[in-house]
Amino acid sequence: MNGRGTARHPTGSGNTAGQAELRLLALVRAGDVAAFEELYRLYHPRLTRFLLRFIRRPQLAEEVLNDTLMVVWERADSFHGASKLSTWIFGIAYRKAMKGLHRQDEPVEDRDLDLLTSDADSPEDAMGQSKAQVLLKLAMNELSADHRMVLDLTYYHEMGYREIAEIMDCPVDTVKTRMFHARRHLKKRLAGELEDWV
Repeated sequence: MNGRGTARHPTGSGNTAGQAELRLLALVRAGDVAAFEELYRLYHPRLTRFLLRFIRRPQLAEEVLNDTLMVVWERADSFHGASKLSTWIFGIAYRKAMKGLHRQDEPVEDRDLDLLTSDADSPEDAMGQSKAQVLLKLAMNELSADHRMVLDLTYYHEMGYREIAEIMDCPVDTVKTRMFHARRHLKKRLAGELEDWV
């Protein structure tokens, strides 16, 4: 924290980043608004991406994100270090998202699917990458929310099965089974187009 009370997140990765986040949480427990704002900035992009892939409803995802971070602010003292801080926060987001989905039962089509852009160098690369993204997203959208979540946490957030099991509050074997079925579905649906990915 600097002299004005603003928490700073030191550069680095892995354990250093985790320790910095724990220091921020300790300050949040003490009511430090600047530390909470820093933690909010760190988690907002990750949680937004995670929730949008899971819920696929921007307004609901934003509501769940805010509810999740409100729990972090109000209940910071309920984190006891039994898991990584990110696991605890993603677990809160998962439970809030499940409650939000149960409140809203109408099916939703992702109308922004074709608007995905690519930073590829050539038009050919862009077309190939865009096609791959569309095919993958369509195939993932056919999965249940729990199956999509296992894929998302594994491939986009680089979490292991044990950590995913903590977030989803289920046995590790359940996570493995969901991954098996999700990968089998993707392989079947993509028919070799993205076989290397799955």
